[in-house]
Amino acid sequence: AKMGLPMGAVKNAMQRDGLDPSIMDLDPEKSIASQLDKEEEIVDKGPPLKEDPTYVKYFKMLKMGLPMGAVQNALGRDGHDPSIMDLDPEKSLEYQKAMASRKSKKKKKK
Repeated sequence: AKMGLPMGAVKNAMQRDGLDPSIMDLDPEKSIASQLDKEEEIVDKGPPLKEDPTYVKYFKMLKMGLPMGAVQNALGRDGHDPSIMDLDPEKSLEYQKAMASRKSKKKKKK
């Protein structure tokens, strides 16, 4: 893009050539591999699971000494996935779902 073509024209040319135009939005000083490798992309923005308004009461039950089984039964009864309690309470649910879906995609390489 040093010749002064507008970014839109460069992106159109890339699309025409079958390339991903979003590459032009990347840092030109870094390798494409390091930026397109989606590893760094997942950022935990949500509240930690134990503070998630939907699940906070179940973590309170655990704190009060209820057995995990009872808490999981309560989750199921309320229409939630009981396996939520197996997740990391310090990280948000969305983040952990994103990480899990990425892991399941990677397993196929075996």
